[in-house]
Formats: sequence, C-alpha cells, structure tokens
Amino acid sequence: MAEISELLWNDGVGESAYREGAASYQSAVIEQYKLCVEMADRVAARRNLANTFFLTLNSALVAALGTWMSGAKPPEPPVLVLVAGLLVVLAVCTAWWFTVRSYRQLNWGKFKVIEALEERLPARAFVSAEWKILEEGRNWRVYTPLVHVERWVPVIFGVAYVLGFAALAW
Repeated sequence: MAEISELLWNDGVGESAYREGAASYQSAVIEQYKLCVEMADRVAARRNLANTFFLTLNSALVAALGTWMSGAKPPEPPVLVLVAGLLVVLAVCTAWWFTVRSYRQLNWGKFKVIEALEERLPARAFVSAEWKILEEGRNWRVYTPLVHVERWVPVIFGVAYVLGFAALAW
C-alpha cells in the first residue's frame, strides 16, 4: 500500500497549496475519490456489456446450430468444416475469457488507488471496511465475487463446444 501512496500523492501539493487551506484540500481529495469510484463503477458496467455481447454471440451460435440440426435430415459437414467452426467458437470463448480477466485486473488497480485515497478520508468505508466485512471474497458463504463466477462461463461454453463438435464428428 505504501508504494501506491507514493505514486498517488504529489509531494509538492498539500493543504498549503490551496488558497482556503485544509477545507479546500479535503474537498479536492473527496472529488478525486468520487471520480475514482465512479470510474470503477463504469468499468464494471463496461464489463457487463462485454459479457452480454459474448453471451449473446454464443447464444446465437448455439441457436443457429440447433436450427441447423433440427432439420429433417441435416447435411453431414466435412470434418474440416467442423474443425474450422470449432476453432472459431473456441477463439470467441478465449477472447471472452481474456476480456473478463482484463477487466478484473483493471478493477483491481482502480480499487487499490481508491484504497490509497481512503487513507486521507475520515472513513475508509468503500474498499477497506466493506472488503473486510465480505472477507475479501475468500469465503463463498459470505460473498462470491462475480468475477469468480463469470470467468468460468467462457470455459463452460468452450468445453460444451468441444463435446458437441466431437459428437457431430463421430
């Protein structure tokens, strides 16, 4: 935490740098804190949009396959077509998994900055206290972070695709 604080705070800017002193300085810290919390919330919203996109894309692929398979006698595709299709859907699942991972890493950094900002506030409610109450997501009975669940969804789709395409090929 000390390293983040060293990166966060400007050495030459303190209460004395503000015309009205401490009150004005605290107001600036609070405004920056609010901005950081808002940006963390926006990242979560963008992550949800990305998940919705990938879930919709995968659902459309499954629906298209189901429609194709529901025909009276669907044509037998060559194995090469099946392998190519499998590689495409696995690439989509891989991109989804890395997107979830990237958003998780980005939010981790934002929450570390928010935690460092809370050092200068009267209460450290958002990151420090709340995260401790939730046992830092380590006890699934208390709190399971969404990212722990959502990172498995692309893996589950990928495994389902491999099994489905194997069944089609044989």
